[in-house]
Amino acid sequence: MENKSWILPDGIDEVLPPQAGLIDLKRRELLDLYRSWGYEFVIPPFVEFLDSLLTGTGSDLDLQTFKLTDQLSGRLMGIRADITPQAARIDAHHMGTEAPVRLCYLGTVLHTRSDGFAGSRSPLQIGAELYGHAGVESDIEILRLLIQTLEKTGVKDVYLDLGHVGILKGLAAQAGLDKQQELALFEALQRKALPEVAELLASYRIEPEHAQMLYKLGELNGDNALELAAQALRNAAPPVQAALEYLKRMAEQISIWLPQVPVHFDLAELRGYHFHTGVVFAAFVPSSGKEIARGGRYDDIGKVFGRARPATGFSTDLKTLMLLAESEQTAAQQPCVFAPWNEDQGLQRRIEELRESGYCVVCGLPGQQGGARELGCTQQLSLHGKVWELIPV
Repeated sequence: MENKSWILPDGIDEVLPPQAGLIDLKRRELLDLYRSWGYEFVIPPFVEFLDSLLTGTGSDLDLQTFKLTDQLSGRLMGIRADITPQAARIDAHHMGTEAPVRLCYLGTVLHTRSDGFAGSRSPLQIGAELYGHAGVESDIEILRLLIQTLEKTGVKDVYLDLGHVGILKGLAAQAGLDKQQELALFEALQRKALPEVAELLASYRIEPEHAQMLYKLGELNGDNALELAAQALRNAAPPVQAALEYLKRMAEQISIWLPQVPVHFDLAELRGYHFHTGVVFAAFVPSSGKEIARGGRYDDIGKVFGRARPATGFSTDLKTLMLLAESEQTAAQQPCVFAPWNEDQGLQRRIEELRESGYCVVCGLPGQQGGARELGCTQQLSLHGKVWELIPV
């Protein structure tokens, strides 16, 4: 019987050399980038009590979370499927300031099911969150940092999709829909199943004007979606008008700060509908049908932690970004030197000098199989008189 004990579960992957070295290089570059913008690095725990981990995030994250029982307390715990709620808890409980707080993070998350570009259930999530400011300006800062993240990892031809959860929520409230009706309509709109949307609206027995505006959401997408929405939703309630105005201001600011980035609008594509409270966005590339990064505003999440604060942020999977850029990038090759096994103090000093100046020095081991070439070394240390010199392999 074939031994398959080495096989990993579906969607659980490992990263090997040289890709792992490239990911580590980009990890350091990105965290340095975030720090230069004032974002402080946090390392939340891999597991938490479930009620804290899922607070305010809706059922989507609940379904993606592996659960286990804490043997010490008897309480239910979860393996994090998203670091964003953890960052919100840190801001609410540990930062202790009314000034804006900027946090960044990087760590593995675990999903019960795959929903990402590369099919991984163990993404290496990296992201940034900004707390304490409720305006367009903080959303724009987050978008600028997202685009710089993609540029630094070598991802090209990026375009943005923008929406606002306040539009559907406002129209649903105006039409008098209950939560169950709103959720069913939301799910049909996500699938762009307009005949199903029409059937649902007919069954709700709401006023024709309200039904027409809700139906129109499925058609309001593209570069001119905001202009079409201004006409189609002209009789919408003030919260809907405020959301449309917010998107208009976002578009104006993006044209100033990110003029090179194409922007599309889709007023029915509402990622994180149960989690976000305002503008939502996602980054795409032509080679992928799924978003490669996502984010938006989620002002309500801190309320359950005892400190409601405006919040906006983005996250992405660093492994996915490296996969997209893999054909165009290679890790910087560190010069590698082979040194013989020798107790000579002059040799040991020379090895330390080389390592401190950026070389990789691999020491041979007595009786080992293979030599400098097999270990990937292009140079080796050889004794000439009393001096250890570098010579080509």
